[in-house]
Amino acid sequence: MVRTINGKPRPFGDDKPKKGAAITAAAVVTGGALAVGGASIGIGGGATASLDSAASQALKGKSSSKKSAQKGRHSEAWQRMGWRQIKKQAKRELECGPHSFGEVQRFFLRHPCADLDRMLVTVDDGAGNTIDVSVAWVRMPTASRAGDLKRLIDKDGTGNVILFGEAPPGSRFTGKNYDSRLAKKLVVIAESAPAGGRPSETTLETAVEVAVEFPSP
Repeated sequence: MVRTINGKPRPFGDDKPKKGAAITAAAVVTGGALAVGGASIGIGGGATASLDSAASQALKGKSSSKKSAQKGRHSEAWQRMGWRQIKKQAKRELECGPHSFGEVQRFFLRHPCADLDRMLVTVDDGAGNTIDVSVAWVRMPTASRAGDLKRLIDKDGTGNVILFGEAPPGSRFTGKNYDSRLAKKLVVIAESAPAGGRPSETTLETAVEVAVEFPSP
């Protein structure tokens, strides 16, 4: 299992998620069927056609989707992958300390942020699955402090900004599907989690790779 940072795959330390959540991945062949992530594919050719169709379509459109995301065209970005934005919520904070946890919170107590924007988007992948994607834009007073923050947040078990749409911290967005990027004084963090159905790991990872490209509000 890998996570992405700046759009590049990075292995977890000891194959563990960034925030310490356990990952269980198994493929079991029983009774002539291959079970993968809870979906069953018949070995004899009775494969479920929709198993990876959404993920495949998303991968094909990911490059153009990222370009739309970089321009702030949220709905268009998802549509280029065959997805549909269902709901969007956003909130701005002036302090990061009260909206973070772990070592990251202690960092903010020593080095306050300039402001924090958070957004939660729910998207439909067109295959009966929905995904929650949460994005945080943290603006620091200097580019140097932003770099320090990103290095800390990217490490396993260091805490995070409390992402919009979860309580308590780290309960929903665990670091399993995670991406981040640095843009001068700005640190962008994106995580995804299933909202309905059984979206594949590829789908969840693609969602954060696109979402992390959105510019700050």
